[in-house]
Formats: sequence, C-alpha cells, structure tokens
Amino acid sequence: MLGWLGALWGLGAISLLLGSAVYRLGKLGLDAFAFPFGPLHWLILIATLAFMAHAEGYRGFQRAFSPRVAARARYLRDHPRPLHVLLAPLFCMGFIHATPRRRKASLILTAAILVLILLVRLLPQPWRGIIDLGVVVGLGWGLISLWIFSLRAFGPEPPAADPEVAESRP
Repeated sequence: MLGWLGALWGLGAISLLLGSAVYRLGKLGLDAFAFPFGPLHWLILIATLAFMAHAEGYRGFQRAFSPRVAARARYLRDHPRPLHVLLAPLFCMGFIHATPRRRKASLILTAAILVLILLVRLLPQPWRGIIDLGVVVGLGWGLISLWIFSLRAFGPEPPAADPEVAESRP
C-alpha cells in the first residue's frame, strides 16, 4: 500500500506541476494575440510550435523524461521506503536515490530551465507569448506521454526504461 501511495503521489504531483505550467503559460501565450501579427510573427509561431513539439515534447518528454519517471514510479511502488514515499515527486524526477549521473543531469536540466524561464520573461509581447505557446505544446505533449507511460509501467510487463536508481548498500 505504501508503494502505491508513493507512486501515485509522485506521478500526481508531477502531473499537477506540468498541468499548472500549461495553464499559466497558455494564458500568457494567448495574450500575444492582443498584438497585431504580421507574416514574420506567424512564421516564427509555426516554427516555434513545431520545434517545441519535437524537441521538448517528443525528444525531451516522450523519449526521455516520461518513460524514466514512470519507471521510477513503478520502482517506488515495488520498493517503497518511507522517505522516498514522502519525497516521491523528487524521487520520480531523479533528484534523490538516483545514480550520480542522473542526479547531476536532473539538476543541470532544472537549472537550465530556470535560466530560460527568467530570460523569456524579459521578452516583450508578442515574442514572449509565441515562445510560451511553444512551451505549452511541449509540456502538454509531455503530460500526455507521462500518463501513457505511467499506465504502461503499472501493467504486467516491467517498463523498458531504466529507472536509474542508486545501488542500495547491503
């Protein structure tokens, strides 16, 4: 029971985090349409949506983050520890009880995302909105892929992704 609680807490919190970002950035992105769009704006919007769908949605989430998070949630379900269950969102994202390489990659990626967020906030509309809409596409794709991989991870077959957990000491 503790393992299921941890897995659901981890996946639920990550889903809420992504869903909240989609909602907030979606509203900001739609503000871009309050400005007159010329052909260059439309071209950059279409290119941004396509790029973010591929780079963030497909490559970032569907091919890497979502399968790993789902595999880590299944691992947590099957090997619950009270601290890991309490910190399940951090566990599922690879910040704790992960290989050193995974922890380092998670921290670097998170720091890079925070820097990008701060930089995009400096852009004027409609450019900020155009980028925000691209991020919404990527995050939305990521959220859907997370749910799909999570459903698969709790089926009879173990997940194909490596959960990249740290070796336990005897």
